[in-house]
Parts: sequence; C-alpha cells; structure tokens
Amino acid sequence: MSTKALFLTNEYPPHTYGGAGVHVDYLSRELSRIMPVKVFAFGEREAIPDRPWVRGFGLDAAALKCPKELQSVFGAIQRCVDFNTTTVDPEIGVVHCHTWYSHFGGILAKLCYGIPLVITVHSLEPLRPWKREQLGRGYDFSCWVERTAMEMADAIVAVSAETKADVLRLFNVREDRIRIIYNGIDPAEYKLTTATTTLQKYGIDPAVPYVLFVGRITRQKGIVHLVNAIKYMDAGYQVVLCAGAPDTPEIAAEMKSAVEAAKKGRANVIWIDEMVAKQAVYELYSHAAVFCCPSIYEPFGIINLEAMACETAVVASAVGGIKEVVVHGKTGFLVPLEQMQKRLVEPVNADQFSRDLAARINELMANPEMRKQFGQAGRARAIEKFSWAEIARQTKALYESLAR
Repeated sequence: MSTKALFLTNEYPPHTYGGAGVHVDYLSRELSRIMPVKVFAFGEREAIPDRPWVRGFGLDAAALKCPKELQSVFGAIQRCVDFNTTTVDPEIGVVHCHTWYSHFGGILAKLCYGIPLVITVHSLEPLRPWKREQLGRGYDFSCWVERTAMEMADAIVAVSAETKADVLRLFNVREDRIRIIYNGIDPAEYKLTTATTTLQKYGIDPAVPYVLFVGRITRQKGIVHLVNAIKYMDAGYQVVLCAGAPDTPEIAAEMKSAVEAAKKGRANVIWIDEMVAKQAVYELYSHAAVFCCPSIYEPFGIINLEAMACETAVVASAVGGIKEVVVHGKTGFLVPLEQMQKRLVEPVNADQFSRDLAARINELMANPEMRKQFGQAGRARAIEKFSWAEIARQTKALYESLAR
C-alpha cells in the first residue's frame, strides 16, 4: 500500500474555529515532513507556506433551497461527493477523515476506490444531543453517517483513553481497530510572551490578574456555567471571556443575558465577542493568572494544553480526555462534574458546578506561588508528552499497519 495520505476535513487554515481544525493543521504539517500528504477541505483555499498540498471545495449556498438548519448537512454531502469525483490520485494509500462532515467522503472513497479508511474521533454525535438545536433533523443524519463510517473504518484514532471507551460503548467496533493517539502542541509556537498589544486593544489591565476563557459559545464548552460562576468569584481580579461563534441564536442570546447579569455585580468582566487571531491568543494565555475550561463534554481539550504550554495554571472540568491532559494538583485543578449518563447535556446541579469552578479559581488567585508552580509543570508536561512529531510518527505507523 502506498503511504500517501489524503486528509478530508471541514476545517483547515485560514478557516479554523475549533480543536479539530487545529489538529488537522498541525498533524498534516508534521506528517508532510515524513510522508506525502494531501488535504481536501471545505471552502476556498490557497496554498500556505510550510503546509501540505491543499485543495479547497467551495459551495453555492444560494442553490440550497432546504431549510437553513439543513444547509450544512447537504453542503457537507455535496462536498464529500466532490472529494471523490475530482481527479483521483492513484497513489493515495489511506483516506483520513476528521469530524462527521467529512465521513461520507471517506465512505465513498473506501467503497468506490477500495482505499483504507481512518477516522480520528474529535467528538461523538451521540454525546452532543444539543447539536439538534443547530442541525434540526440533520442531527439524525450526522449520527447515522458517523456510526456508518466508524463501523466500517479500517482504523479509528481515539484522542484519549476516555474516547476509546466511548467508542466501544456506543458503536459495534472491534477494540483492535482503535488506536489511542493524543492531540499535540507546538511548544515553539505556544509559549510565554511579554507582548501586551491584545490586552491594550481590549481594555485588559496587565497589572490586575485575570481568569481567562477561550472558545466557542456552545453547550459543549460550558461557557454559560463559567459566566454564572462569576457571582461566586472573589473581588480584585478580572474575568476575560474570549468567546465567539455561537452555535445558535438561542445560545448567543443566553450568553449575552448571562454576561449582562454578571456585569451588574462586577465591573471587571471583559467579553471579547469574536474569534481572535493566534497571536492574540498567545498573549491572552501568557498573561492570564488562571485559564478555565468548564466543558461538559471534551474528548481531549486541546485548549488546556495550549494554556499549559504558555505556563498558565488551569482549572477544568473533570470530563473526557481533560483528565489525561491536566494533572490535578500539579498543573491545575480538576472540578468534578456530575452528569446524567444518557443525556450529557447539563450538569445535574448546574449551580453547584459553577460554585465549584469559582472556588478553585479563587484558591489559585489567592496563591501566586502555586500558580507559578502549576504553570511551570504544565509547560514541562506539554513538551514531554504531547509532541506533534511523535504523534505524526505514531500516525504514519498506523497507516503502514493497514497494508499488512
């Protein structure tokens, strides 16, 4: 089998908005140093220096007459067909899919061309029932195409042991087809910086400590629970919420209402209502006293790793792969999150979860020396355990095993 790999993905620079896009960017780049790699991605693309060969697939959204919530579903199907009906490279030895948006493309490649199919699990649709708010009945399709692809895949990459357990519990998949390969970090890029341009731009006082959130406004990221925790936070430090790209108008309105309520009781709440550039994120991480990840579902949680690489102490919910990234009492604190097993939508006691987040943040804010120790240990762990070069090596070995 040829070892030339074809990545199929929704996200790819410059259109990256989540952890899956970050993963595809860095893994494809690192893999391209040791083997041939091509990338097919949604949206128009131009070549980027130091990146693999990439082709973008656009979409005439105006031609889609279906309900708005179904446009992303039918748009994905159309582009997955396009992935397979353009000039097909006969040297492709493996097709590697990322997120359900690309899975139909992988199914077609396997069935029509006999190309081995690899799927990396960045999240699982059965554990994200709130996606129905965004996709309507399209959520039924996303669940179906994910299950179909997973159960016919030649290999599945789970980004954590917890994710592997979820796959075995939810799908009819042989355990020997699953390989645990973590997400990674580039410590040369994510590192402490003294630049303060971003802080000045958004009115963040560099002389006053702040707790930071970075992420999308979605049920999964638990942002509203953190905002509700603000009323339990001690006075004297800032709260910086770098949160944009809401999943739905409803959660956008809920976020706005929660932030307005929090600001009535606390003056130093700063909401950056947009997805910012990487350089801005480096600065926000580097100057934060504490980074908080209140996710209610997280197969890996790459944002915690980014904060750790920038020497920032972390307070995160004890769910999914986060427990394999953040070491409680060494690189940060893990906050227990009790959830109903069948519908992991909200904490059983949301107010208690918010109180517990605030308590751990307060503890770290009151102890600068502990924050420093956690930050240094976090960067050391990021460098030692989560190298993209090692992740690329493991991925290449997985591809080669499919030829045996």
